[in-house]
Amino acid sequence: MALIHLNEEGFDKALFSGVPMLVDFWATWCTHCKPLGPIFEQLGEEYEGKNVLIGKVDVDEAPAVAAKYGIMGVPTVVLIQNGRETDRKVGGMPYDVYTEMLDAVLGGDET
Repeated sequence: MALIHLNEEGFDKALFSGVPMLVDFWATWCTHCKPLGPIFEQLGEEYEGKNVLIGKVDVDEAPAVAAKYGIMGVPTVVLIQNGRETDRKVGGMPYDVYTEMLDAVLGGDET
């Protein structure tokens, strides 16, 4: 599954799919969010076909989703498993931080 841009309706559908989700909460006006764009594109490519969803949510276009997860600042990356948040990183992090989050979800069976 490649990188998916999620609106409120799409987020709910993805949430109930049962697939773990790594979601980048961002905004177009956020200068600190811009470096995460290419990182999430790369994650989407690397984890395509694996049992995980890589998504982005524009907090201005999906404010109810941002509120549900208590997003107070962007960028914030949230890992969701079985409909519940299991990890969160606030601010931009290196690529490896996100792959560690994903690999932990996949239990080392990411291939």
